[in-house]
Amino acid sequence: MNSTDLLLNTPLATGFTLVSWWKPLLFLPPFIAWAWLIATVYDKHAARFHLPRERWNLIHMIAGLVAILAGVFLPMLIGLEGILGLVVGYAAFLLVLAIDTAAYPAVANKDPRVPEGHQVRLNLESFKEARAKKAEAKQAGTAELVVMGADKAKIPVPNRDTPEFAIRVAAEQALIKGLDIRASQIDIAPASRDGAYAARYLVDGVPQPGDTFSPQEAAQIIDFWRAAAGMDLADRRKPQTGFIRVMRAEDRTMEIRVSSIGSQAGLRLNMKINPAEAVRRTCETLGLFDTQLETLREITRDPRGIVLLAAPPGQGRTTTLYSIVKMHDAYTTNVQTLEFEIEDSLEGVKQNEFDRFSEDQDFSKTLRSIVRRDPDVVGVAEVPDKDTAAEATRADLERTRLYLSLRARDAFQALQIWARLLGDMELAARDLHGVVANRLIRKLCENCKVAYQPTPEMLRKLALPADRVQQLYKKGGQVLVKNKPEVCPVCSGLGYAGQEGVFEVYPLGAEERELLAQGNLQALRAELRKKKHISIQQAALRKAVEGVTSIEEVMRVTAEPEKKKKPAKPSPSPSGA
Repeated sequence: MNSTDLLLNTPLATGFTLVSWWKPLLFLPPFIAWAWLIATVYDKHAARFHLPRERWNLIHMIAGLVAILAGVFLPMLIGLEGILGLVVGYAAFLLVLAIDTAAYPAVANKDPRVPEGHQVRLNLESFKEARAKKAEAKQAGTAELVVMGADKAKIPVPNRDTPEFAIRVAAEQALIKGLDIRASQIDIAPASRDGAYAARYLVDGVPQPGDTFSPQEAAQIIDFWRAAAGMDLADRRKPQTGFIRVMRAEDRTMEIRVSSIGSQAGLRLNMKINPAEAVRRTCETLGLFDTQLETLREITRDPRGIVLLAAPPGQGRTTTLYSIVKMHDAYTTNVQTLEFEIEDSLEGVKQNEFDRFSEDQDFSKTLRSIVRRDPDVVGVAEVPDKDTAAEATRADLERTRLYLSLRARDAFQALQIWARLLGDMELAARDLHGVVANRLIRKLCENCKVAYQPTPEMLRKLALPADRVQQLYKKGGQVLVKNKPEVCPVCSGLGYAGQEGVFEVYPLGAEERELLAQGNLQALRAELRKKKHISIQQAALRKAVEGVTSIEEVMRVTAEPEKKKKPAKPSPSPSGA
């Protein structure tokens, strides 16, 4: 055997038979596709949301190298030759690339810095849908949203050269601007005496100004959404409500509740985005501290009496009511609600909707008919008048638990309102077993919040211990990208992203009810403080110390509203006129 034959019969030479001129071509397409995905999607995504970009790039490089080595040398290591060796090596090569491709979205999508609408999704169906949308766009105008009306049928996009297409685009833009800043509610309403309209976006409970429209343009935008929701366009005075579904290219399908009502100034439009999801929470996710959650559980375990639920308008009263009602087992007990508008379906709960525009119904009488059916738990979304309060006290409260929702800033204001409705402090205190009050506080954006060291004077004013609080946080709104400040993509520059509740949970036993019956709220407050129950102000400060929110937000939420000054009486003129 000569030297040439010896070389060709070695295992290494057998491995080199894989490197024929056509075999590397099999490896190039998937490798190029993988490299394009890493460079144009994953790397930019990591940079945008301040994920560990360098670490991920190193992982991708190692994965690419391992894939190449596995494709070339794995057949030699296990002693496979020819086509079989090529197939095994090629499969190993694809497997390594696939694992690396799936690893980034699996980890990055769980990072709190990545909002839900900006998560990486590898879905072949989405590519097919995008291709279908492009085909449709060639036949008609282009639109960014897929709108499905009240009948769940897709509303076609008008041809580009028609006036209807311009209306469609304007209507979409009004909604898209709200989606981009994470608005939960969009209002389009008259804004000035000359008839001009303006959009207003509710973001984390705080209104943000939007674009202005001429009366004609606003009417066209409002009518587009009203028609999509199946409303009667001819009736411009009566309150109407409908539902539509909207899908954006990178987002999931959203349900939007569209409401309109006429006024002397003009027609008003309200759009609530995913209203059911907004109230779909459990008590464990509301923002309660552990001690408050345990106290709330003790209150719900008591099957008797009345518990007041209090919050200002738009501060999560419905969410709190739903969450507490769901703490009762609706399959072993008779649980019902009485609501003006059902926000979400509660499994196993009989939800009674009251038509506030009907002249044949009375809220207090509706409550009376419900409690006469011997329910175990009743959640009442509002106490609109004295008659409703009186009916609540007439129920069999030894066998029924009533949760009554009131518009109040805190627990003590709720107690005052409850006593004023009944006109009798002893009656108000008799069956009261607890008060739960809350407000919503904005959470600092995790992507751009800024740490700072508070001054001793600041800590002293806030009654915070200087030896325990070394650092607080404030809103940012900007991030550094290649050493250049840019608007934070998570919070859109607002500095806050999301809301959380701050609560006071007060159980009322015989001692507390006696103090309330005497009208001695100061003694009641002292008694609750002695038992170390947390107030809303204390809860908000603890959230700031934990870095959840800022001191500025605490002050905004807990500040007492300014009392309106009464206009001064004009002084009499010398003539006595």
